[in-house]
Amino acid sequence: MVAERDSRLASLEKDAVRAIIAIPTYNERENIVNLVRAIQSAAPATDILIIDDNSPDGTGQIADEMAARDNTIHVMHRPGKLGLGTAYIAGFHYAIERGYEFVFEMDADFSHNPAYLPRFFELAGDADVVIGSRYVKGGGTPNWSPLRKFISGGGNIFARAMLGIPVHDCTAGYRCYRTAALRTLNLDAIHAQGYAFQVEMTYNFWKSGFRIRELPIIFEDRRVGKSKMSRKIFIEAFLWVLRARVTGDAEVRRRPPASATMPEAGVSSQIGSAGDRQP
Repeated sequence: MVAERDSRLASLEKDAVRAIIAIPTYNERENIVNLVRAIQSAAPATDILIIDDNSPDGTGQIADEMAARDNTIHVMHRPGKLGLGTAYIAGFHYAIERGYEFVFEMDADFSHNPAYLPRFFELAGDADVVIGSRYVKGGGTPNWSPLRKFISGGGNIFARAMLGIPVHDCTAGYRCYRTAALRTLNLDAIHAQGYAFQVEMTYNFWKSGFRIRELPIIFEDRRVGKSKMSRKIFIEAFLWVLRARVTGDAEVRRRPPASATMPEAGVSSQIGSAGDRQP
């Protein structure tokens, strides 16, 4: 079993440009260097795209210095804080335009532990999106307060109940997308940010019939720096779910996936060794 898994993983990672990890940053100078090192240790054949929103603390300059020394590191500079959702949309376009097969979402604060990357690659072979899930067996949020657990867990239950999404963790932000699936969506019609962005992507992948897999992860709070979570993010997600219940968010789905190239749809949970972290 182990030999078979390692063989599948090696096959997925054999080409250096097959996957890229999109990492939005704003004031992450304390994390970014160590995060890049951890990613390269866990998945050395994977490229990295740092999307910096003109961080006052110089995160963008540090990213540029790393990129100058390493051609697997790429940097996108934006003029200011434009939101998490738009950062990932920019990262998706970057990956699609340059021929990557997979593009990851990853936070810059170590709440998404790079140690999970090999498991993501393992599941990505027969999935269109792999979601790092806190709410399947083996996942969790061990150092969260009861209030935060209630808000996050309740938000997921609300989104699943209102929209019928058969995914346990709709708001998770540690993900691996197949670019062939992203290419079928009207990405520029997505305007949500924060939790709402993740719910919107999950909803549209499910409605499009794509294969969704959930990988259990342990999510812990950021190691250093200040959290960017706010009440506004939660309110936006709540309102987006209500709106999608009425409108169906159909403008995002330009056309259904081609059955000849997209395998059978479904959602499943994969149980792996829960070792480290996630949001």
